[in-house]
Amino acid sequence: MKSFTVSRVVLVFLAVFALAPACFADQTQDIAAVAAAENFLHLVDAGHYADSWETSANYFQQQVPRPQWVEQLENIRPALGPVLSRTVTSKHDATSLPRAPVGNYVVILLATSFQNKKNSIETVTAMLDQDGKWRVAGYYIQWLIQPNRNPTAKSHRKISLQRGHFGFFVKGLLS
Repeated sequence: MKSFTVSRVVLVFLAVFALAPACFADQTQDIAAVAAAENFLHLVDAGHYADSWETSANYFQQQVPRPQWVEQLENIRPALGPVLSRTVTSKHDATSLPRAPVGNYVVILLATSFQNKKNSIETVTAMLDQDGKWRVAGYYIQWLIQPNRNPTAKSHRKISLQRGHFGFFVKGLLS
């Protein structure tokens, strides 16, 4: 009886140590991916849009030309104002995403309050790049739009909804 119990304890002990490296690898992966996202967001927040493109994943750079990236951010980001707060609300590991190459991804959702858009959600997708470093492959901003109080002003609401989203992911992810 004692031998059976000792065998069970040893078996559980071995199982824990066999699974531990995988758990630590996932945590290390998430930490590196979030660090890449934070670095990227710091550049965007500072208005260094070209630098944010330079630090992005190779695949992202192939899909989104630098001038287009800079122009789009210049048209949208300053209007939001400075970041008042930003909190990671969730992280999701993935090896495939719709219309994206197979790879290692971490999709990070952040609750962000900008000076001019209090209730925003930023989605930053980090991917393990060809050189083994985590880089941003997608950036998307959504904000909640107040309902239109004037029911006859439908076109205004439509414009507001169109401006309520901005982002680039790897090719086609948003379509």
